[in-house]
Amino acid sequence: MKVLLIENDPISRLYMEASLATLGLVSEIAESGEEARHILGGNADIRLIVCDWMMADQTGLELCRWVRARKMEYVYFILYTPHDSSKENEDAAIDAGVDDFLQKPVNLRDLRIRLHVARRILDSAAHIRELQQLVPICSYCKSVREDEDYWQRIEQYVSARTGSEFTHSVCPTCYEQHIIPQFVAMNITPPPRTKPQARAVRTGFQAGT
Repeated sequence: MKVLLIENDPISRLYMEASLATLGLVSEIAESGEEARHILGGNADIRLIVCDWMMADQTGLELCRWVRARKMEYVYFILYTPHDSSKENEDAAIDAGVDDFLQKPVNLRDLRIRLHVARRILDSAAHIRELQQLVPICSYCKSVREDEDYWQRIEQYVSARTGSEFTHSVCPTCYEQHIIPQFVAMNITPPPRTKPQARAVRTGFQAGT
């Protein structure tokens, strides 16, 4: 698990980096909120942020709000605070989306506990995401089941989630196995199969994405 460590004090930064390394974690380092945003923009595999409350250009709360506003996989956000942090400040941090707290000076045992919880939460989130990506489909009629046990045609299911519109055609195999026998049964010469002109309208997507 890769960690983004955000700390502008060089001594605290070295201590936290060494502590994370002792616990087997690789850290990306940022000294400001702006640098952290740049790193997050290019590292989709970062799932854990350990951030100081105060940075040179913004607070940890402001960065956490920015992280939560992005359309990205869940990131576990640990904010470490001064020892005299008030209950009101911690309530504001929770409202901003902070997951957990560490109090300065950070000791290794507390850090290990927070990381254990973070791993468990992130593993659960990944499992839920995998389950959500599974499409329950009837093995006979190919209808798709919604969460409320409501079954709908696969065309409706996909269209509602992607904005795609379907045009229907018949594949070569089904044309041979199903369409031609129907024409033959009616003593009609089957017409040649023509290549369909597919049409799809996509809302909010770019081609190739």
